[in-house]
Amino acid sequence: MTLPAFSSLFAQPTGSPIRELFPYLSQPGIISLAGGYPSPSLFDVEGLDEACQRTMVRGGAVLQYGPTEGQPELREALGALMAGRGGVAGAGDVLVTTGSQQAFDLLLRVFLDPGDTVLIESPAYPAAIQALRLANARLITVPTDANGLDIDRLRVILAESPIHQRPKLLYTVPNFSNPGGTLLADGRRRELVALAVEYGVLIVEDDPYGELTFTGHKATTLYQYGAEWQASDNPVVYLSSLSKTVAPALRTGWLVARPDVLRRCAIAKQTVDLCTSALTQAIAAEYLRLGRYEERVSLAAAEYSRRMQTLTEALSETLTDRVRFVTPEGGMFLWVDIVSPIDSAVLFQAAVRANVLYVPGTAFDPEGKGLQAMRLSFAGPDMPQIQEAVVRLGQAFAEAETAGIQTKSVPAHHQH
Repeated sequence: MTLPAFSSLFAQPTGSPIRELFPYLSQPGIISLAGGYPSPSLFDVEGLDEACQRTMVRGGAVLQYGPTEGQPELREALGALMAGRGGVAGAGDVLVTTGSQQAFDLLLRVFLDPGDTVLIESPAYPAAIQALRLANARLITVPTDANGLDIDRLRVILAESPIHQRPKLLYTVPNFSNPGGTLLADGRRRELVALAVEYGVLIVEDDPYGELTFTGHKATTLYQYGAEWQASDNPVVYLSSLSKTVAPALRTGWLVARPDVLRRCAIAKQTVDLCTSALTQAIAAEYLRLGRYEERVSLAAAEYSRRMQTLTEALSETLTDRVRFVTPEGGMFLWVDIVSPIDSAVLFQAAVRANVLYVPGTAFDPEGKGLQAMRLSFAGPDMPQIQEAVVRLGQAFAEAETAGIQTKSVPAHHQH
């Protein structure tokens, strides 16, 4: 039979640009600096095994449906976790979600009508761009620098926005952002919250990486600044996840928000999946109860710091004048601007031939113009792999530069 027409949004859909790289991963011998995966060697298998056993002795109750808002024991544990992040939240302020990506999707369902305006930092997390496009949002990009979101530029954008196109939401990853790796400066955090209050914009603070700090400093959340500014009328919704700190397979995320937002997100969640798996919630709660979480996160952060250092030192040595980057103080990513006058598409294909994979900057541009940059993840590969990956990147740059010189040296009338 001939199918009915797809919806306009899915007539010509584009998938996640990062997930489109998956076929390359099956290439024999390839080293990937592309995936935003935590290192499997750092998963606390022993602790999770104990948490699973403690969960299963409870019997059939953990295999049942649960409340949409989440299991009370996990909401309590996540509220306590928030205290360590400089954000006061009780169990009643927390909605458990199936990963923080779902939390973002629920917020968009609750707040956006087609054509509504959303502010998003650039470069930005591709899955957020994808979700906003599917919500038919009108995107305005806010540039970032070494200290995160450019607040002066944001102030101008807000001041110049016509009333009927006033932005509803601002999406940001303030701690060791994906892909930029930047940490939003403390003074800027206060200014951002003040601007949100002044212009009636809801800040969506996505914080999967905040605990992976290399300096030991944990920045105060925007959510906490929002609570200090207007306790009952907080202009910030906080999203986070256990994917980067415990294990992605738990698919356990959460959203912290004021009651009117939380209730609507819970109703939206009822239509999506009824509730997050009671089994994985129970395992997550048991794991947090074991008291191993902080030590394991510190171990992971220390290892990622070593890997990051290996990567930045190798890049400085191998690609001295061809790239520019700001050394991150945490997280899993290094954003590298390509200074060499080479075609980024040619460079990517040369890298694949050299058996090294990264994510091209274009994937992170909300405007789709293409950024002459690459995101390198130092979390997955070990240090010898990172060193070898940079050697291969050096080969790719040399090949791309040679290709550029050859193209320029061909007389115009010979080019077809």
